[in-house]
Amino acid sequence: MLQKRIFISSVVFLHILLFASFSDKRKEVSNLRYYSHPTHTRIVVDMEELREYSFKELPAPDRIYVDIYQARLNPLLHNKTFSVSNEYITQVRIAQTTSSTVRVVVDLDFSKIKRYHVWHIFDPFRVVVDIYPTLKIPEPPQPAKEGYSMARQLGLGIKTIVLDPGHGGKDPGCIGKNGLQEKEIVLDVCLRLKKLFEERKDLETILTREKDIFIPLEQRTVIANQKRADLFISIHVNSSYDKRRSGVETFYLNFSHDPSVNEIAARENATSTKNINEMKLIIEKIIQNSKIVESKELAERIQKNMIKTLSKKYPEIRSLGVKGGPFWVLIGGEMPSILIEISHLSNPKESELLKTQEYREQISRGVYEGILEYIQSLGKG
Repeated sequence: MLQKRIFISSVVFLHILLFASFSDKRKEVSNLRYYSHPTHTRIVVDMEELREYSFKELPAPDRIYVDIYQARLNPLLHNKTFSVSNEYITQVRIAQTTSSTVRVVVDLDFSKIKRYHVWHIFDPFRVVVDIYPTLKIPEPPQPAKEGYSMARQLGLGIKTIVLDPGHGGKDPGCIGKNGLQEKEIVLDVCLRLKKLFEERKDLETILTREKDIFIPLEQRTVIANQKRADLFISIHVNSSYDKRRSGVETFYLNFSHDPSVNEIAARENATSTKNINEMKLIIEKIIQNSKIVESKELAERIQKNMIKTLSKKYPEIRSLGVKGGPFWVLIGGEMPSILIEISHLSNPKESELLKTQEYREQISRGVYEGILEYIQSLGKG
């Protein structure tokens, strides 16, 4: 009797399974893939069989979604997100929104979209979403003051920027009367600057240090070279024996006969581990520097924008201009490289300003705007 019951139960169970398999009209969504081309992005949803679908666009936040009906999603894809690295699409998401509906969502920016097209292909069945961005019209590069440099002639652009907070660790840099240390200020400014660049998905920013550690001068451009940086920007705070001296100045690698520049270079180069017998080689590296034109152009645009930004709230801020100088931290870089002295800790008024979050934020904003203006001058902004 027990065996008969087991047999009957098994038969009933099999009938249920067979009924469920015949009654389930859903077809599996098995894969989602995308390709970014120079002219558009294509998103492809692979399916078992043709199914009805619809699509719609929604604002705030901008998105397009496609609903596929009588479909079941492969469990490995449920609630999966695909990051898309271009200027007009953020990500693509897929999920089983109801028992019989699979939804694909494209998060994007409609202001950067020219048009989109949702369609399908047979054998095997696929739903395709093609998204076409508004193509940028290339801007011609502007000549630098010395004319069209090789970078401008070749149409080269900027992708990676290395920010170098000066000093660090056992080397505090200059110290103000209030105990404020250069190494702390410049790290904070660089972190603020990096945060500003996070809005730009087309640019990558890297810091030579993100905490209070010591990095030898000679290693800083080595880091930039290893990261294949397109720009190297070293940020420092100034100091002078003359407490009345104030202002902001920017340097590129070159020789100088200016006593004030030589004083700054001697102080900034004090931690170098090189010896006098290497002087000839060092001088040759400075002479052979092929990035002088672009470095000077970058320095001038950053200096201009720092003063422009700071003077809105701090009209007393002085511009000390752009100068060449033999700074160790700029030697050996394979990219345009500059050093910025953002104010004087030795000056009582500027020392007080450097303590404030607002002043540091305005400095960061000025450097940021200067870098963007430089990129635009290459015809790449």
